[in-house]
Amino acid sequence: MIVSYNELQGLCRKAFSGIGFEDGDAADAADMVAWMQCHGLHGVEQLNRGLDYLLEEAPESRPRLIYQDGDLAVLDGQGHSVLRSISLATELGFAKARARGLSVVKIRRCHNRQLIMGYLARLAGRGMNITAFWRNAQVPLTEQVVGFRAGHATPEVRVYSVREVPEENEPNDGITLVMANHVELLPSLGAGHDLDLLAHHPESELLACRQQALREGIEVDDAIWGRLKTLAHRILVESSEASRGGAGAGDHDND
Repeated sequence: MIVSYNELQGLCRKAFSGIGFEDGDAADAADMVAWMQCHGLHGVEQLNRGLDYLLEEAPESRPRLIYQDGDLAVLDGQGHSVLRSISLATELGFAKARARGLSVVKIRRCHNRQLIMGYLARLAGRGMNITAFWRNAQVPLTEQVVGFRAGHATPEVRVYSVREVPEENEPNDGITLVMANHVELLPSLGAGHDLDLLAHHPESELLACRQQALREGIEVDDAIWGRLKTLAHRILVESSEASRGGAGAGDHDND
């Protein structure tokens, strides 16, 4: 089915509220999914993959700051989706880079990592150069690099396969963010690394996807749309004497 950006953002916001997100967090998470989908980066599919995990997460559990100094911060995402844990990490990195020129933030134990891109787009729009990278523990082992230039809310994305897997390789569920106030960060790896480029999405390609989506609508899988509607219905209050108590003029209308 084809929906508008506003329809997708609105239903996702209600679905996140149905899952238990606070109002502000639900709006932010919905923006991230809609942002990815309209840039051709499959935000709805990414959300659908993580929905079962989201439904099991404790809403009150927050990311934990393990270490920080003036330039570096390490956070434990407590195994949650970045939709719950990323705001603290990104704003912390942004503040450090503003103050010191460059910052590095590592977020351990998190999932739905693709969905971080929408949050980073906001920071880039506020004038920050950003590179984010993470490894997916799969066969073949892949590394994704996402780069935003300051003032550009659309990134360049590259995905590499790692030919030689390190012997000490362990399942990797973290993200590294590098932010620089006035130095551009290229979303590519050095030529000396033993890597194959699997996918490359330049900024111009993603911008074209966005313009087409806003003009012609966004295609969403019917089954996923139905699942989001089911979650959104959780926020509806069942009709009862109590819910009807404040509606209308009541028994005594003296106005």
